[in-house]
Order: sequence, then structure tokens, then C-alpha cells
Amino acid sequence: MLSLSFPEAMAIGELAAVGITLASAVTDWRRGEIPNWLTFPPLVIGPLFWLLVGGFNGTGLELLLRSVLGIAVCSIVPYLLWRRNALGGGDVKIVAALGGLVHGYYGLEMILAGLIASSIYALLRLAWEGKLLRTLANSFYLALNPILPKAWRREIARENMATVRMGGGFFVGALVVALSHHPELWS
Repeated sequence: MLSLSFPEAMAIGELAAVGITLASAVTDWRRGEIPNWLTFPPLVIGPLFWLLVGGFNGTGLELLLRSVLGIAVCSIVPYLLWRRNALGGGDVKIVAALGGLVHGYYGLEMILAGLIASSIYALLRLAWEGKLLRTLANSFYLALNPILPKAWRREIARENMATVRMGGGFFVGALVVALSHHPELWS
């Protein structure tokens, strides 16, 4: 059993989340993928860490369960997006790892902040490239095509779609949330 308080253990989980998302941002930027060797270990280590923090009793089992539920909660929507080819598999695994390291609530916070950071980056990049308005129009039709009358529907060509690598956004999200929970680090 590790002799850590819950806030100390959560700080370690947040630090690990920032480190793993930093590594995923680098590999995503360089190769366009987030490799399994980076995402699978935290999926195992996160729950085991929380079991050791709580001990092999009711508290440890509760923390282990929170970690496993964090993995499920943080990965269910990204998994469904992956099934629709709207998100990469590495992105699903990295958000699942966040849930295992910092539990569901903080994991969802990090994911939401990461999605906001990625969205801002995507909008700025599209504006810089002069593709923002066309991409927004395509997004409008992608969202509404299923409910529009057939005469109003527009087929969107694959080459008119834009992609964003999410690793950097998840790093920014993890860093912002970790720093917001520990203002003593930057004040």
C-alpha cells in the first residue's frame, strides 16, 4: 500500500496524464499516430496505482472501480466516434488512459479542454488556409443531410473534409486542467 493522501495521489495521476499526453502529442505530430506502447500501460497502471493508494480493502477496491469506470466513461463517446471514422483509435486509447489515471470527472474535464483546444486550433488553421467558410458549410450539410429533403441534400467529397490531429489538444487540455487544480504551481 502506498502512503499517499487522495489529493497527493490525484496530483501524481494528473502529472502522469500530462506526461503521457505530451508524449502522445509528439508522436501524433511526427507520425500521425498515437502508438499502443504509449496508451496501453496507463490503462493497466492507472487502476493498479489507485488500488495501491487505497490498499487491499474497501477503499482500494473503490478507487480501483473509480479508475475502471473512468476508463469507460471517458472512452465511450470517443469509441462511438471512432466507429464512425470521426476519430482515430489512438485518440480513443489516450482518453481512456486519462480516465484510468485521474478518474472520470477529471478525465472528462481534460478531454473537454482538449477538444476546445483542438477546435480553436482547427478554426485558426482553416482560416489561415482560406478554407474556413467552405469547411463550415460542409459541416452544416454533414450535420443536416440526414434530416433534409433529398432535393436539398449535398454530397460532401472526401477531399473537402479537414482532419485535425488531436494529440496536441489533449496535451493542452490535460495541462490546463492540472494547472487549474494546482494554482500554487503558477501563482
